[in-house]
This record gives sequence, structure tokens and C-alpha cells, in this order.
Amino acid sequence: MTRRYVSDEEDSDRWNRFPFREGDVVVSTRSKSGTTWVQQICLLLLHGTPDLPAPLGELSPWVDWLTIPEDDLFARLEAQPGRRVVKTHTPLDGVVIDPRATYIVVVRDPLDMAVSLYHQGDNLDRERIAELTGRPYAGPVTRPPVDEWLRVWTQRETDPMVSMDSLQGVVHHAADAADRRDDRRVLLLRYEDLVADLAGWMGRLAEKLGVDVDPEVWPALVESAGFGSMRADAAARAPDRRGVLKDPAAFFRRGRPGEGREVLSRSDVAAYEERVRRLVDAESPSEPAEVLRLLGVPPAP
Repeated sequence: MTRRYVSDEEDSDRWNRFPFREGDVVVSTRSKSGTTWVQQICLLLLHGTPDLPAPLGELSPWVDWLTIPEDDLFARLEAQPGRRVVKTHTPLDGVVIDPRATYIVVVRDPLDMAVSLYHQGDNLDRERIAELTGRPYAGPVTRPPVDEWLRVWTQRETDPMVSMDSLQGVVHHAADAADRRDDRRVLLLRYEDLVADLAGWMGRLAEKLGVDVDPEVWPALVESAGFGSMRADAAARAPDRRGVLKDPAAFFRRGRPGEGREVLSRSDVAAYEERVRRLVDAESPSEPAEVLRLLGVPPAP
């Protein structure tokens, strides 16, 4: 039985009706944690060419997103031949785990993720999102400076079932995935490891997906998965076929590992890390060290 995650724009209940196919790939991440990057990598590996047959947003839709009617979404995926790649921001305890599929969970440093999320907020057409989800438009959003916003984000108490991009939601997503690391259907990786060794991790992903890549094509696939290539072809690579981004290129903002810690003071970072340890102890009391490693937070001194 899966848990149900519901927000104004998402409903994980769709997974209970999702028509899986042999070889499907599900990319499960928190927002701004390498979702589109890993979707692109998986599509490149499965198709074996940098010349994908359609824009990323069409080939690899967001299953839970309510801006796309469920019947239209499933029909679009049914029309695709062979193996499909889909994305979700739902933790795996809210996704049906089907034996025919492979699940890739990417975890990013929560502070860096939150800074990227803050900047993405300026690039969203919220009026368009309200139109697509059938909800009233609440008007422009006014936010404090990033340092003040991030400090509040690290300490805010939320319900991770609703506020999945909260710190509690990020910790839960990572802890749930860590509990499944012995499941052969699940591959767990860190965003920072992809940054450090893209080709190496693409090779591991190819092995996990059972894909043999032509060595002569391999350099072109790695190049096509790089940040410069993604940004240069933003119109086709950004996950936006419904017009919710003001600027597709701005979606590929290059956030540096460690950027979040540069925004906060040393005392704020210490308070954040202590809170993460408490959240991890509550979420994963038997294996806290692994979850802290994934989140980039050191054990208690």
C-alpha cells in the first residue's frame, strides 16, 4: 500500500493506475536535485544517441503533475515504443514499486537544493500554473532575500506529506530511499557525485539499466548530458511543455556544490546540521550514518 502525497499541483495517487511496461525507468528526486539531468542521461542511454526523437518534456513526463490530465499522460506514454523514462518528486513510499521497472533516486545537499528552489521561484509563471490546475491565481509572490528565506526554511516545521520540498520532506525522501538500497530495482546516487564524475556515473547507470553503449557513440552521449549542452538546448531539454517557465534557459541555473553554506552564517549552518541529525534519527534510527552521508551532513561531533 502506497502513501498518498497531495499538494496544489501534485497527486501521487496516479501511481496506483500507472500502466507499467517492462524496462520502464522512474526517476524520483526532490525538486532541483538533478531530476532533468538524470532524465536526460537515462534517455540518452536507452536511445543510444544524442539525437532524441522528441523534447525531453514529451518523452519523459512528470507523472504526478496535475497540469497534464491523467488520460492524456497515459496515452502519450502508451504511444512511445520500447522502454520509457518518467519522473516523480514523490518518495518511493508513495510510488508503486513494480518488478518490471528500475527506480533511480537522486539526493542533493538540501541547502544547495533550497537555494536553487528559491531562484526557480522567480522563473515560474504562477498564473499559468493556476490556470492549468484549475485553481484561482493568488497573485504575485513577494519573498525576502535568499539568506533570510533559507534560514527560515531550515527551521520551518511542516508536514512532509504535503510540503515535500521542506527540509523534513527532503530528509524523508532520502531516508526512505536509503532503506531500499538493497533492493535490486533501486539505484541511489548523489547529485554531487554526478557533478564530480559524470562519465563514471553514466557508466554505472548504463550497467544498472542493462544498456550496452557503442564505444564510438559514448563521448557524444556524455557531451550531450553536460550542463553546457543542456543549457544551450534549453528549449528542448527543459521539462516544460505547458508554458510554466518564463525562461527555459534560466531553468538550468548552475548551482555549485556548497553554495547553500555560503549563504548562511556559521552558526546558522551549525543549527541546520543539528536539526538534520534530529530529523534523520527520527526517520532512520537504525542507519542514520548512511542518510547523513547522502545529505552531506557530518555526524555529531
